[in-house]
Amino acid sequence: MARPIKCRRIENIPVVPYFVPSEKDVDGVSQNTLKLEELEAIRLKDLEGFEQSECAEKMGISRPTFQRILLSAREKVADSLVNGKAIRIEGGNFTLNIHPVKCLNCSNEWMENHENLETIPNGNFVCPACGSNSIACDKGHKGKWHRRKGHRHGRKDR
Repeated sequence: MARPIKCRRIENIPVVPYFVPSEKDVDGVSQNTLKLEELEAIRLKDLEGFEQSECAEKMGISRPTFQRILLSAREKVADSLVNGKAIRIEGGNFTLNIHPVKCLNCSNEWMENHENLETIPNGNFVCPACGSNSIACDKGHKGKWHRRKGHRHGRKDR
């Protein structure tokens, strides 16, 4: 059985999700679909100028995975430019909602995406260090930790 695909961290979703080579015959133009994580890879490496190891770290993936994503993205962009194809930007395996999580029993802290916390049945997400389900998520409220134990939510100051 194949390993599940890990969500890639991206910093933003583009305002313009579609590019076409010309304004004539837009309906008949072939297209390539660029995934959001592929666009993020191009942005980090080619636009921002980060090294591949830095890009991979920012996206929360390994360097070889980053390399595969970047090569796929560049191939699609090159095909579109050379062969006059449109580029549609959509889909992929990504997350925007990565935030710190803290175990209220052992004080272990780690980064987790919101999708992982919400997809666990009955809210039974546990600390990777001690196995406790008494965890807190900092969802952007500075100085506040949101307690997560089952379906109950409360606040606890740091």
